[in-house]
Formats: sequence, structure tokens, C-alpha cells
Amino acid sequence: METSLGTIEIELNRGRAPITVENFVSYVEDDYFNGLCFHRVMKGFMIQGGGLDSTGEYRETKAPIEIESNNGLKNVRGAISMARSSDPNSATSQFFINTVNNDALDYPSFDEYGYTVF
Repeated sequence: METSLGTIEIELNRGRAPITVENFVSYVEDDYFNGLCFHRVMKGFMIQGGGLDSTGEYRETKAPIEIESNNGLKNVRGAISMARSSDPNSATSQFFINTVNNDALDYPSFDEYGYTVF
């Protein structure tokens, strides 16, 4: 992933999160993320992108995907995960990169579902 501050290398785990990886890759292949920004940066937690452009406008997304958080992958520093609402099956294009180990987001988390690492 090329950003204005440099390259971010992302490794995807299709074996553990096939639906999520297919979803993410489909957005990449459609050039969906081009021109979008990291719109939520929380020091000591994570950075989130995949939904807003630099003017704060949302792009239309594809249908939400089924959650795959019970896959054994953990929200450790550097891991990429799907952002979602309180509905566990609401992830679309937005993702976040953990900047620290976020054990509280692992399956089962405070809301019983966790956040899918892929």
C-alpha cells in the first residue's frame, strides 16, 4: 500500500480469513482505496482507513461480509483487521492497522465477536 508517508506492506492470510481477504482484494483490484486517507488515527491504538477521502466524503461500498474473527489470528501490533459497527457482520471496506497489541479486540472480545484479523 503506497501512502504519502511511504509504503506499508500488508500480508494477508487467505487460509484463516478467506471471506475477508477476498473482500479486501476485490476492493484493491477495483482501485477503491486510491485517494482515500487514514481518517482515524488513535495514538497507542490503531490507524483506520478505507472509507473516507481527504475531503471527508464516504465512498459507496459493496455489501457487508460475514465476520471471521474466530480464526486464531490476533490483533497484535502491525496486524490488519476489519473495522465494523456494533453489528458483527457489518464490515465492508474499512480496515485498521493495530499500532500496539490490542488483546481486547481478539475473539471473543468485550462484545463476544471480536474484530477479524486477516
